[in-house]
Amino acid sequence: MGSHLLSKSSFIRGVQCEKHLYLYKYHYDEMDEISEMQKAVFKRGTEVGILAQNLFPGGTDLSPESHTDYDEAIIKTKESLKSGKKILYEASFQSDEVLSIADILLNDKSGLKIFEVKSSTSVTDVYLMDAALQYWVIKNSGYEINDFSIIYINNQYVRKGELDLSQLFIVESVLERILPLQKWVGENIDRLKKVLMQDKIPEVDIGEHCYTPYLCGFYNYCRKHLPENSVFDLSGVHLSTKYEMYRSGIISLEEITDEINLPQSAQIQLDVFKNGKNLIDVDAIKNFLSDINYPLYFMDFETFQPAVPMFDNSRPYMQIPFQYSLHYKKSKNSPLEHFEFLSDAKGDPRIPFIENLINDTQSDGDILVYNKSFEITRLKEIAEALPQYKKQIEKMIKRIKDLIIPFQKKYYYTNEMKGSYSIKYVLPALIPELNYSNLPINEGGLASLTFESLYDEKSQEVITEKRKQLIEYCKMDTLAMVKILEKLEGIV
Repeated sequence: MGSHLLSKSSFIRGVQCEKHLYLYKYHYDEMDEISEMQKAVFKRGTEVGILAQNLFPGGTDLSPESHTDYDEAIIKTKESLKSGKKILYEASFQSDEVLSIADILLNDKSGLKIFEVKSSTSVTDVYLMDAALQYWVIKNSGYEINDFSIIYINNQYVRKGELDLSQLFIVESVLERILPLQKWVGENIDRLKKVLMQDKIPEVDIGEHCYTPYLCGFYNYCRKHLPENSVFDLSGVHLSTKYEMYRSGIISLEEITDEINLPQSAQIQLDVFKNGKNLIDVDAIKNFLSDINYPLYFMDFETFQPAVPMFDNSRPYMQIPFQYSLHYKKSKNSPLEHFEFLSDAKGDPRIPFIENLINDTQSDGDILVYNKSFEITRLKEIAEALPQYKKQIEKMIKRIKDLIIPFQKKYYYTNEMKGSYSIKYVLPALIPELNYSNLPINEGGLASLTFESLYDEKSQEVITEKRKQLIEYCKMDTLAMVKILEKLEGIV
């Protein structure tokens, strides 16, 4: 049997890019560091896969003890099928040096039914490629396959009481869609095995394929030749246009000539980069500030998105607010006050969240946020799920103003913003001494994962420390808004 050359994941890598496959196989240490967000996505996929096993209870788990030891799992799979076991989890097959692991397998006398579980909310082309490869391996291992289905999450499911797996999951047969791909699978297996037999890294330049179907694990490795301030840093320019410039030999921002037409936002970015002068439209900023009225709240939310709905009146991947920070100024020159809320990781955080928020914003005044569509959407979702708060939420929404506007519309732009109007770029550009880099939690995705992890955390010491970090991060977001507004006011 021996070790395998290809698996489902490496096959997809190879179809995306031969260089990606080769580097992953022989130069793994050059791979970009896996982010906490990516680790969470992998963990979520595993957890959803285990949950979906409950659609077919009582199966035999054939997962190998080590992710590198599949020989024994392949043998156990063969023995289990031969002995007539009806339901198998993580059944392993190998044919022609290609490994495939079926999430769920049903075995009867007429053939096998295979189920691949995905934590996404639709069947994508890459999932069909994945399924087509599995079909090829299992079929060529000598088994008859009656059906092949993909199990994925129904994002329209609203939880009411106990979790209903028959409503949470959609089971969709893809057999008729993967049978026509079998020749394509065989041809690509032959091609990719030849790639892995080479004695040097394939010469493949960067391109649009670096992003599809997934961001390449060697993204930064393959971009070492790019200078700082390259055409890829341009904001508001389509990716294909950036690669057109790159392939024509225009790589750095300095090389972009006046003959190249850019969107207005990108042209402003380029002009500021080339002349080294900040763009400050005082009149536009003054007009923006005229609509900001004290007393003034500075507000920011944090949310998490469990794939499997944890609470009544919530859907898969719904953003559940669990924390807010509020800074408050009665007038422009009055002292700064701060209010905060962080839910306990017990039960539905939305009720204590909205009750505390309503109480803390009951004084008159505008509510300033950074990118108001996010906070307003979350508030409307709470109003829908908890209609008893609808009137109060509607009044709150009418008070919300957006601090992102002067930067989104480039009333104020500096080269340090790198074409972005994200607060993570705007803050250090305007107030260099204040930034997120030293915070243990320094972006919203990590805050989301941290809070979700607290639901399973047993150590009180860990819980206390993580909560402290969450409060520190969310407080920085609203303090950043205070300082940014002061900067704008100082200009006018």
